[in-house]
Amino acid sequence: MLNDEICKLREELNESIIKGKDYKITYKLSVELDELIAKYYKNNKMSNKINEKTKQKNKIRLIK
Repeated sequence: MLNDEICKLREELNESIIKGKDYKITYKLSVELDELIAKYYKNNKMSNKINEKTKQKNKIRLIK
């Protein structure tokens, strides 16, 4: 879902650059894209932490 939003916004940004649209529009799209990418990495990082904790719990269960 977030990936789709990133791809769509990236396309809009690229189109804005290619067509030479007003700098304010291009800048706004760029900032929005940066925010979505940051959100993606934050979510991914949290997901990795949760997966790591689950793996650790499963190891403890196997040892007992």
